Amino acid sequence: MAVAVEFQNVVKRFPGAGYNALDHVSLKIEEGELLTVLGTSGCGKTTLIKLINRIHEADEGDIYLAGTNIKEIEPITLRRGIGYVIQQIGLFPHMTIYDNIATVPRILKWDKEKIDRRVTELLEMVNLAPEEFKDRYPGQLSGGQQQRIGLIRALAANPKIMLLDEPFGAIDAINRSNLQDELLKIHRQSRKTFLFVTHDINEAIKLGTKVLIMDQGKIQQYGTPTEIIEKPANAFVESLMRSGGADSNYVRNGEGI
Repeated sequence: MAVAVEFQNVVKRFPGAGYNALDHVSLKIEEGELLTVLGTSGCGKTTLIKLINRIHEADEGDIYLAGTNIKEIEPITLRRGIGYVIQQIGLFPHMTIYDNIATVPRILKWDKEKIDRRVTELLEMVNLAPEEFKDRYPGQLSGGQQQRIGLIRALAANPKIMLLDEPFGAIDAINRSNLQDELLKIHRQSRKTFLFVTHDINEAIKLGTKVLIMDQGKIQQYGTPTEIIEKPANAFVESLMRSGGADSNYVRNGEGI
């Protein structure tokens, strides 16, 4: 399978930190994976994805997107080809749901008919009837519905990869479980490469085709959920899994694609 994202000996330092945010990280992520990135606060998981869309720049090493060094891609152009979802959602409150979803396609100069089809397709994907929801405003939606719009807006222009930084962190447990199920459905239908940052162990195990565990800027283990649970690479991983009560019952159906 082709490699979607590759890190080659990447280092990121922040002034005043006691250790590198990323410390000589080398990693290959295959196309179509839903990689969950797991670790405690400050482990480097958010830095990892922010380096991909050049919100941060690496101090050493190289990152490749579909075989192209991201240093060779102008940052705004790069970001238009990457879906990005954060916990705060970031919907434009003064714009309708249709206009929110259509934002990037319009920047890319898609014609109206193509945008109409895409908005309809995406709303149907998350079980929000287009005729009922496309003309509403974000303030007229529940938190869970807003998060669904945030997810599909990031998919609107058919990005190469999706970066999701703890998108469900502020959602209550019931809606969070429903949104996890929606995300799995979206991933299976889109066949895109997803990188999903979380500090929730069971969320990482449930969603991931692969799980990346980090601590103090270093990769501690990278493997399928079953491998992580049954064969932890070191004492840190074993302790992390035990602290979350993770077991194979949480593993998604069909892990590893």
